[in-house]
Amino acid sequence: MAHFLSIPRIVVCFCLFCLSYIAILPIFAQDNPFSGPSPWPEIRQERLKNLLPKAMETTGVDAWVIVCRENNNDPIAHHVGGENAGGTAVFLFFLERGKINSLVFSPIGEATALAELDIHDEVRPVQRGLSAIDMAGDYIKAKNFQKIAVNSSEENEMADGLSYTQRLRLEDAFGNMSDRFVSSSELLNEWLSIKTPAEVAILTKAAELTAQWQIEAYKQVVPGLSTDADIARFLKNKMKAFGVKDGWSPDQNPNVNSGPDRGHSHATDKVIMPGDVIQIDFGIKVFDMWVTDIQRFAYVLRPGEKSAPDSVQYYWESSKGGSRIALAAMKPGVTGYEVDKAQRDWMAKRGSEYVMWSTGHPVGYVAHDVGPNLGGAQMNNAALRPASQKVLKPGMVFAFDGFHTWKLPENGEKTMSVEEMAVITEDGARYLIPPQENLILISSDQRK
Repeated sequence: MAHFLSIPRIVVCFCLFCLSYIAILPIFAQDNPFSGPSPWPEIRQERLKNLLPKAMETTGVDAWVIVCRENNNDPIAHHVGGENAGGTAVFLFFLERGKINSLVFSPIGEATALAELDIHDEVRPVQRGLSAIDMAGDYIKAKNFQKIAVNSSEENEMADGLSYTQRLRLEDAFGNMSDRFVSSSELLNEWLSIKTPAEVAILTKAAELTAQWQIEAYKQVVPGLSTDADIARFLKNKMKAFGVKDGWSPDQNPNVNSGPDRGHSHATDKVIMPGDVIQIDFGIKVFDMWVTDIQRFAYVLRPGEKSAPDSVQYYWESSKGGSRIALAAMKPGVTGYEVDKAQRDWMAKRGSEYVMWSTGHPVGYVAHDVGPNLGGAQMNNAALRPASQKVLKPGMVFAFDGFHTWKLPENGEKTMSVEEMAVITEDGARYLIPPQENLILISSDQRK
């Protein structure tokens, strides 16, 4: 180690930068699975045609009203074709004789382009000086729909797109029929939580890259010199080379942590040392639409070590075992609470410290997507986490962990949280990609 520690840090940093740059050069010769046109337009059509009617029938919703506008748009505008709204537009979906119908009241300036996209059955131009909300209200009152979903929700931010003033305008335009408004929260849970086979295939390819890049990042580690932030920069370079985006807040993606637990946080300039357990929590967004969330763990061997010490290996086996138990519990009809409980029963047997995080969460359009939460058991009360009482269904995709937390001698705690992604099938669940089976071991001998 001494001959490396004697090298000026500015030289080391330059060398690490060069290694990172050289590592990404071959990317340009590889096939980038996300370099072509986005398949979202076709997938969106399929989702609107085949999945939305089922979601409306399941939740008993007769009509769904979405208000879109420029600059401060509804969070699900992209899902209904309202991402290019300028002035206020109203997107209406309703069921008639089991068939989904879509009608948009659009400002005249955007109506022609929207109609040409051929997403909706009909686009009605709204002349200047008239109100799309008033026109939608008149239409819906004539139809006399009984249960009308609107995007207001206390528990689901994806279903909470209506501003306060928009809500007031809707209630004014609908008059007494506003008594029939219900939150679209359950509707969105049913609709967005299910991913099509094409979407699962995209998420699988994205998960492969997410895990592969983390393995490559660990190969760059020089114990005693590399920092957590160096590894994060390597992954940022990978993302830039492939033209993909962050899976969540850019400042906290990836979260690289070789020290005590920091929760959701940014990578720091802590130097990675022999004996460290390193966590990378990383996600990418592909086609500006689908998001991954995967963690990989490594151990930095001390001089003379050929494997992780028994204690660290025990923590690893406990964490991995929790992941396998969670996967086995994930079946259609099972609640998220039951999955969390199965994993926490294992944690208790293995002597893990308390972990506040849920075992898992839906993932897909955002890192923490809508659908059942695999949690609640940490509070011994499913009612405290309503989403944990929802049942799993085929087509749902989850990111989930096996946990083991232990106290560090120098204060603080460290958690292994083997985070994988899986899709619910007709009779169980399957990993999207092969899970991490062994701790990644990083040599402290730099003469390799």
